[in-house]
Amino acid sequence: MTTGAAIVIALRILVPLLIFKKNLTGGIIAMLLDGADVILIDFLKMGGFSGHYHQIDKVLDTYYLSIEAWIAFGWKNQYERLPALLLFGFRILGVVLFELTERRIVLFLFPNMFENWWLYIVAVRRWKPSWTPHSWIGVAVPMGVLLVPKMGQEYLLHFAEAQPWNWFKKHVFDP
Repeated sequence: MTTGAAIVIALRILVPLLIFKKNLTGGIIAMLLDGADVILIDFLKMGGFSGHYHQIDKVLDTYYLSIEAWIAFGWKNQYERLPALLLFGFRILGVVLFELTERRIVLFLFPNMFENWWLYIVAVRRWKPSWTPHSWIGVAVPMGVLLVPKMGQEYLLHFAEAQPWNWFKKHVFDP
C-alpha cells in the first residue's frame, strides 16, 4: 500500500467518527471526503490506490453510511427512521449487486438516496423542525425533490461515466 493511499484511507476511517458528535458537520465532511479522495490522492503525490480503488471506496462508503444508519436507527419518528433504514438497505443491495456484476448501471438503478435523506433529516431537525415528516406524504415530497438531482448525479457518474474530478484537478491544481 502506498503512503498516499494509507493517508486517504486513514482520513476516510477517522473523519466519519465526527458523525457521532456532530451529525450534520460530520456527514457533510465525510461525503465531501468521499467525493474528493481521488483528487486528494493526486494532490499528495505519495502514490495511489493502484487498481483497487473501487473496492476500497465502496467499503469506506459503506463504513461511513453505516455510522449514519446507526444514528438513524435511534430516531423516534418513524417517518424519518423507516425511509432512512430502507434506503440504507437498498443502497447495500445495490453495492452488493454491483460487486457481483461489475456493471456500473447497477449503481444508477440503486442510487444512494440514503445519504441525501439522512442529510435532509439532520438539517431539517436542526434548522427547520416544522419540515420534519409526520406522514407518508411528508416523506414522499422531499424524497421526490431529493431524487431529481441525485438521479442526475448517478447518471453522470455511473452511466455516462463522467469524471468531474479530472476537470477539478485540471482547472484547480494545474490551471
